[in-house]
Amino acid sequence: MRIIRAWLALAFVASMTCIASAAHAAPAGKTLTFDGVDFFQRDATGNRLEYTPKGEDDLSTWRTMITLVRYPDATTADGLASIADSVLGLYKQNGALILKVNAVPAARGKPAEYFISVAFPTRDFIEAVFTRIALVDGAGAGAIYSHREYGRAVGNEVSAWIEKNGPAKERALRQWNPLPTAGGK
Repeated sequence: MRIIRAWLALAFVASMTCIASAAHAAPAGKTLTFDGVDFFQRDATGNRLEYTPKGEDDLSTWRTMITLVRYPDATTADGLASIADSVLGLYKQNGALILKVNAVPAARGKPAEYFISVAFPTRDFIEAVFTRIALVDGAGAGAIYSHREYGRAVGNEVSAWIEKNGPAKERALRQWNPLPTAGGK
């Protein structure tokens, strides 16, 4: 399986949600840095960009990926909540084990945002996924950090990775400001 079903579903929702509006934020470039690691753009489809670190350019065997998704039609708190609900629903529909869901209400000068962490078990790998969805320059943006362990019996390894790295990746994702965006059409 080259790209997990959830990414396809997420891309479908993004393309259906983002048909007409123009995004306001500057799109991410061919490289970006997250948590001190440089990531390089490997794929761009519609309002979705995918990045992996140096040495992980084969999208069939990557271990770490950043995916940026733009939702230019989600311009309000309600629109953003709808996107977050859709993403969570797609994760559940595709067999994800929900680890954490957190909605941060809007506060003075700071719009609402959502955080979802899940694990996707498949026959050939388990993928830990950390998703942040926020309004950036008046339109919805999602940043997704994913880590994979390949093999048929890697549950203990993924659990240990999440226990060791999950809180730091969540913190880094929540503090990533401004959140880069995938642009929009």
